[in-house]
Amino acid sequence: MRPSNPDNLRSRLHLRFRQALCDGPREEGTAVVEFTFLALLLMVPLVYFIITVGQIQGGSFAVVGAADQAAKVFVAQPDAQSAQAAAEQAALIALADFGHDAGQARVSTRCDPADCHAAGTAVTVTVNLTVSLPFVPFSEDFRLKASEVEASSTQLVGRFR
Repeated sequence: MRPSNPDNLRSRLHLRFRQALCDGPREEGTAVVEFTFLALLLMVPLVYFIITVGQIQGGSFAVVGAADQAAKVFVAQPDAQSAQAAAEQAALIALADFGHDAGQARVSTRCDPADCHAAGTAVTVTVNLTVSLPFVPFSEDFRLKASEVEASSTQLVGRFR
Protein backbone atom coordinates (compact mmCIF):
# COMPACT_ATOMS: atom_id res chain seq x y z
CA MET A 1 0.00 0.00 0.00
CA ARG A 2 1.14 3.34 -0.91
CA PRO A 3 0.88 6.02 1.78
CA SER A 4 -1.57 8.70 0.75
CA ASN A 5 -0.35 12.19 0.52
CA PRO A 6 -2.97 14.76 1.60
CA ASP A 7 -1.85 17.17 -1.09
CA ASN A 8 -2.09 14.46 -3.72
CA LEU A 9 -5.57 13.47 -2.53
CA ARG A 10 -6.68 17.09 -2.54
CA SER A 11 -5.37 17.70 -6.03
CA ARG A 12 -7.05 14.54 -7.35
CA LEU A 13 -10.40 15.57 -5.80
CA HIS A 14 -9.99 19.04 -7.23
CA LEU A 15 -9.32 17.57 -10.65
CA ARG A 16 -12.36 15.26 -10.38
CA PHE A 17 -14.66 18.14 -9.39
CA ARG A 18 -13.35 20.24 -12.21
CA GLN A 19 -13.98 17.47 -14.72
CA ALA A 20 -17.45 16.85 -13.37
CA LEU A 21 -18.32 20.52 -13.62
CA CYS A 22 -16.80 21.10 -17.04
CA ASP A 23 -17.64 17.83 -18.77
CA GLY A 24 -21.22 17.47 -17.47
CA PRO A 25 -24.27 18.28 -19.58
CA ARG A 26 -24.79 21.98 -20.15
CA GLU A 27 -28.12 23.38 -19.00
CA GLU A 28 -27.70 27.04 -19.74
CA GLY A 29 -30.91 29.06 -20.00
CA THR A 30 -33.37 26.47 -18.73
CA ALA A 31 -33.80 28.15 -15.36
CA VAL A 32 -35.54 31.11 -16.99
CA VAL A 33 -37.94 28.82 -18.84
CA GLU A 34 -38.66 26.77 -15.73
CA PHE A 35 -39.21 29.87 -13.61
CA THR A 36 -41.56 31.40 -16.18
CA PHE A 37 -43.57 28.19 -16.51
CA LEU A 38 -43.88 27.69 -12.76
CA ALA A 39 -44.65 31.36 -12.14
CA LEU A 40 -47.52 31.25 -14.62
CA LEU A 41 -48.73 27.93 -13.30
CA LEU A 42 -48.71 29.04 -9.66
CA MET A 43 -49.14 32.80 -9.72
CA VAL A 44 -52.14 33.16 -12.05
CA PRO A 45 -54.49 31.08 -9.84
CA LEU A 46 -53.13 32.79 -6.74
CA VAL A 47 -53.75 36.27 -8.15
CA TYR A 48 -57.24 35.24 -9.30
CA PHE A 49 -57.99 33.88 -5.83
CA ILE A 50 -56.85 37.15 -4.22
CA ILE A 51 -59.03 39.19 -6.61
CA THR A 52 -62.04 36.97 -5.91
CA VAL A 53 -61.59 37.26 -2.14
CA GLY A 54 -61.32 41.03 -2.58
CA GLN A 55 -64.60 41.08 -4.52
CA ILE A 56 -66.32 39.08 -1.78
CA GLN A 57 -64.90 41.37 0.91
CA GLY A 58 -66.04 44.43 -1.05
CA GLY A 59 -69.49 42.89 -1.37
CA SER A 60 -69.70 42.30 2.36
CA PHE A 61 -68.74 45.92 3.06
CA ALA A 62 -71.35 47.04 0.52
CA VAL A 63 -74.24 45.09 2.06
CA VAL A 64 -73.41 46.27 5.57
CA GLY A 65 -73.48 49.90 4.45
CA ALA A 66 -76.57 49.37 2.31
CA ALA A 67 -78.54 47.69 5.11
CA ASP A 68 -77.59 50.40 7.58
CA GLN A 69 -78.57 53.23 5.26
CA ALA A 70 -81.80 51.53 4.18
CA ALA A 71 -82.91 51.02 7.80
CA LYS A 72 -82.19 54.65 8.67
CA VAL A 73 -84.08 55.90 5.62
CA PHE A 74 -87.02 53.56 6.30
CA VAL A 75 -87.71 54.89 9.81
CA ALA A 76 -87.46 58.49 8.62
CA GLN A 77 -90.30 58.19 6.07
CA PRO A 78 -93.91 59.15 6.92
CA ASP A 79 -95.75 56.12 5.45
CA ALA A 80 -95.05 52.45 4.70
CA GLN A 81 -95.14 52.61 0.88
CA SER A 82 -92.75 55.51 0.55
CA ALA A 83 -90.58 54.01 3.32
CA GLN A 84 -90.14 50.72 1.45
CA ALA A 85 -89.36 52.48 -1.84
CA ALA A 86 -86.92 54.88 -0.18
CA ALA A 87 -85.18 52.04 1.68
CA GLU A 88 -84.73 50.05 -1.53
CA GLN A 89 -83.44 53.12 -3.34
CA ALA A 90 -80.97 53.91 -0.54
CA ALA A 91 -79.71 50.32 -0.53
CA LEU A 92 -79.21 50.29 -4.30
CA ILE A 93 -77.35 53.60 -4.20
CA ALA A 94 -75.06 52.29 -1.47
CA LEU A 95 -74.39 49.12 -3.47
CA ALA A 96 -73.72 51.16 -6.61
CA ASP A 97 -71.13 53.18 -4.68
CA PHE A 98 -69.21 49.92 -4.25
CA GLY A 99 -69.66 49.00 -7.92
CA HIS A 100 -72.31 46.32 -7.55
CA ASP A 101 -75.24 45.93 -9.91
CA ALA A 102 -78.81 46.41 -8.68
CA GLY A 103 -79.90 43.19 -10.39
CA GLN A 104 -77.73 41.13 -8.04
CA ALA A 105 -79.29 42.52 -4.85
CA ARG A 106 -82.45 41.87 -2.85
CA VAL A 107 -83.79 44.13 -0.11
CA SER A 108 -86.32 42.88 2.42
CA THR A 109 -87.91 44.61 5.40
CA ARG A 110 -89.38 43.16 8.57
CA CYS A 111 -91.15 45.06 11.34
CA ASP A 112 -91.69 43.90 14.91
CA PRO A 113 -94.59 44.54 15.77
CA ALA A 114 -96.36 44.57 12.41
CA ASP A 115 -97.14 48.32 12.33
CA CYS A 116 -93.91 49.65 10.85
CA HIS A 117 -94.43 53.28 11.88
CA ALA A 118 -95.62 52.91 15.46
CA ALA A 119 -93.28 54.35 18.06
CA GLY A 120 -90.83 51.78 19.39
CA THR A 121 -91.17 49.40 16.42
CA ALA A 122 -87.96 47.61 15.46
CA VAL A 123 -87.47 47.79 11.68
CA THR A 124 -84.98 45.28 10.29
CA VAL A 125 -83.73 45.67 6.74
CA THR A 126 -81.86 42.74 5.19
CA VAL A 127 -79.78 43.11 2.02
CA ASN A 128 -78.65 40.05 0.03
CA LEU A 129 -76.03 40.41 -2.71
CA THR A 130 -74.78 37.81 -5.16
CA VAL A 131 -71.08 38.40 -5.88
CA SER A 132 -70.12 37.01 -9.27
CA LEU A 133 -66.71 35.68 -10.26
CA PRO A 134 -64.46 38.39 -11.71
CA PHE A 135 -63.33 38.31 -15.35
CA VAL A 136 -65.77 35.58 -16.42
CA PRO A 137 -66.40 36.22 -20.13
CA PHE A 138 -69.91 34.81 -20.34
CA SER A 139 -73.17 36.61 -20.98
CA GLU A 140 -75.44 37.90 -18.26
CA ASP A 141 -77.59 34.77 -18.52
CA PHE A 142 -74.74 32.53 -17.41
CA ARG A 143 -73.09 34.30 -14.48
CA LEU A 144 -71.05 32.16 -12.13
CA LYS A 145 -71.28 33.38 -8.58
CA ALA A 146 -68.41 33.45 -6.14
CA SER A 147 -70.55 33.92 -3.06
CA GLU A 148 -73.71 35.39 -1.66
CA VAL A 149 -73.33 37.88 1.17
CA GLU A 150 -76.04 39.16 3.49
CA ALA A 151 -76.29 41.82 6.14
CA SER A 152 -79.13 43.21 8.21
CA SER A 153 -79.57 46.34 10.23
CA THR A 154 -82.21 47.24 12.81
CA GLN A 155 -83.46 50.70 13.66
CA LEU A 156 -86.12 51.71 16.17
CA VAL A 157 -88.90 54.04 15.14
CA GLY A 158 -88.64 57.12 17.30
CA ARG A 159 -91.36 58.35 19.58
CA PHE A 160 -91.16 61.87 18.28
CA ARG A 161 -91.02 62.76 14.61
